[in-house]
Amino acid sequence: MIIRCRALLALTSLALAAPLAWAEGYNYPTEGRVEYVLTCMDDNGHDFANVYKCSCVIDKMAASLPYDEFVDQSTFSKYATLGGEGGAEFRVDQAKAQTKKFRALQTTAYQACGLGAQKTPTAAK
Repeated sequence: MIIRCRALLALTSLALAAPLAWAEGYNYPTEGRVEYVLTCMDDNGHDFANVYKCSCVIDKMAASLPYDEFVDQSTFSKYATLGGEGGAEFRVDQAKAQTKKFRALQTTAYQACGLGAQKTPTAAK
């Protein structure tokens, strides 16, 4: 009886831990993922296949970039071309480095997910 209980406990623990092992990378909020997918689809077309491709892109990015860094880097990337005095903050060396990192990661994710060449380097709005 004790052996059965231990075996059942071990199997239950394994079953409960399996989803945790599957969820690789960083946990992004659903809202952030949805915003990214919608923006990606705006840039690449509203085809049904692009729902999956754009979801793949954000999953790839989430696997290697914490959400806070994603927000910072995507913001720098989004406003890197903002002109005038208001955009000066996004043109300093640190911002340029963050933009470069984000765009490289995004390009790699686009290629891995079958979106091909990125049309515009946009981020979550």
